[in-house]
Amino acid sequence: MRATGGCTIDRWARLGASIVLLLLAACAPRVTAERAAPHPQAEIQPVFVVTGRELDRTGPIFGLKRSEAMHYFRADISIPPTHETGRIEWPEGPPDAATDFVVTGTLVHDGPEALRRDMRARTKGRETLVFVHGYNNTLSESMYRLAQIRADFNVSMPGLLFAWPSAGDPRGYIYDRDSVLYARDDLETLLRDLTGRPGEKVFILAHSMGSQLVMEALRQIALRGDRHLLDRISGVVLMSPDIDPDLFDRQAEAIGTLPQPFLIFITKADRALTLSGFITGRKPRLGVIDDAGEVRRGDVQVVDFTSLADGEGYNHFVPVTSPAAIRMLNGILAQAGDVGTAFVRDMALALPAARHVEP
Repeated sequence: MRATGGCTIDRWARLGASIVLLLLAACAPRVTAERAAPHPQAEIQPVFVVTGRELDRTGPIFGLKRSEAMHYFRADISIPPTHETGRIEWPEGPPDAATDFVVTGTLVHDGPEALRRDMRARTKGRETLVFVHGYNNTLSESMYRLAQIRADFNVSMPGLLFAWPSAGDPRGYIYDRDSVLYARDDLETLLRDLTGRPGEKVFILAHSMGSQLVMEALRQIALRGDRHLLDRISGVVLMSPDIDPDLFDRQAEAIGTLPQPFLIFITKADRALTLSGFITGRKPRLGVIDDAGEVRRGDVQVVDFTSLADGEGYNHFVPVTSPAAIRMLNGILAQAGDVGTAFVRDMALALPAARHVEP
């Protein structure tokens, strides 16, 4: 009994610490992407963006309100030559491409076809990595995160950010959950736009509450009977998914055969999801389940990154912020073969840490 009580006290202590951190974060100013002149040794990562946010450039953080129309643009993100794996180097003073992530150029498109042409002209292949960010993300943060992922994993296929209208505020959890439902039609439309030509496919990488959005969109596509579109999805990775496990089971049941590979990355020390579980009724979220067997699907692989957590970002993005995790994944990718176009698909075939869950 004492051990159980101690465990409970420890869990409540972690929850209390998470709440304090949340309140402090709510009061802290948010940084934004800034322009600067290019540096000759910096690496430029083109990030293509499709967003349902209003692009209000007059405020300190643009792109927080919901828009009835979608917006399309490209942002050229400069990665500094001093970049450290897993980090986003935000400016601490005037932005400088020698030391900071900066924007060196942008191009606004008038619709999905213009963006698709730009994307195909700048990057090889006909497969697109679609990144769906999570709760409490600004447009600047999610653009830089995708650029960091592409740089640290040497991804050569085009990276497209689906920037749904998160409030960009730790206090906006319920608003963000509503925004997920608001954005699911738009994500479905985007997936259809990106796979309309012969040979075109998409690989979906989702984080946190973005995983809920992806599952809702896939469920919706399945209910429409559009297996052709589902077959154009070459794989799905849900990182730290902020989803009720029971809801995930029902969503997956409605989808039927899931795109392959289908991976779930969990971290049991994820403090953000611990708090999310408290907000939603104290039930553990999918990204912090204790036993991979709770996912009762034979077509899902669950990978536990807990041992590689280093405390960065509340342990909420370990696979792409922990240098140890990135080294491990890159090593697996190098052994698997083509890092650029296959990305996580090859990794799924080789992951020694992946637990394949039998139904």
